[in-house]
Amino acid sequence: MSSTDLEAPPLRLILIAIILVVGLHLLTAIALVIIKAPMLKDEPIKETPPLEIQMVTLPTQPIENVVTEVEEVPQSKAESIPTSKPEPKPEPKTQQKMKAVTPVDPVVREEEPIVQKEKPVQTPPIKEPPVKKKIEDKPPVIDKSIADEQRRIIAAQAEKAAQQAERQAQAKALQEAQAQAARDAQAQADANAAKEAAQKAAQAKAEREAEAAARAKAEAAASNEPVNFTASAANWASAPNFSFPDRAARRARSGDTLNVVLVLRVNKQGGIDSIRVAQSSGNPLLDKEAQRQVRSGKFKPFTKNGAPVVGNVTLPIAYAVP
Repeated sequence: MSSTDLEAPPLRLILIAIILVVGLHLLTAIALVIIKAPMLKDEPIKETPPLEIQMVTLPTQPIENVVTEVEEVPQSKAESIPTSKPEPKPEPKTQQKMKAVTPVDPVVREEEPIVQKEKPVQTPPIKEPPVKKKIEDKPPVIDKSIADEQRRIIAAQAEKAAQQAERQAQAKALQEAQAQAARDAQAQADANAAKEAAQKAAQAKAEREAEAAARAKAEAAASNEPVNFTASAANWASAPNFSFPDRAARRARSGDTLNVVLVLRVNKQGGIDSIRVAQSSGNPLLDKEAQRQVRSGKFKPFTKNGAPVVGNVTLPIAYAVP
């Protein structure tokens, strides 16, 4: 038993190997977590392509430093892996011990294939630039704030322009309303003035017409009043033919002169309207014949102050008996 115990590895080495295996498991788990985290590559690439030209020039040096640091980490891991290789190499010794202690064998056998799987997994973290993602994610935040600020400025300008346009429209509408009110007031004043002038003109015309009518009436009344004229003042337009009638000669003596005085009413046109015997000749037949004969004549119109008037003419007629 003592010879077998000496050939078996000490417990410290076994514990160290287990700790190394567990540490490798933890490292692989951490590496897997780090590898899965940067899966959001597409979103920043879509948003930031137009800004890569501005931002890539500045962070080129820190990106290289980070990449170099990331590269150094897998080197240490890769170096730690071969250290673990020589330790589990003495497989015959473990096999000898496994004959005595059965539960240790499966732990060692399971650890070896896990170590082999970890080798290809450690390489991808070197290629991925996690720092670039952080640097590339920053510009969109700045751009969004700038864009938001620009949108706010544009919205404020648009609102200000709309308010100014509304004020201008209100001022223009007020001016138009005031101008329209002034035009309406002027039109109303003109209409009132025209109406008043028309009323005054109509009143003046009515007054003139009334005065003219009154004057014409007065003149007519004055002109209708007969004016006395003598036979010498009367002018015949067509004189009548006065002759002694034969039938009146029976009662008269030859050589006698019979006188008849007639009063004639002459109108404004010179016609004889009425005849009255002012003095009879003593022979009724002669008086009637004188009235008949005088009606065949016509006077020129009598005038007074340039206006035709009605006249009373006293006309004496002398008849000589044949």
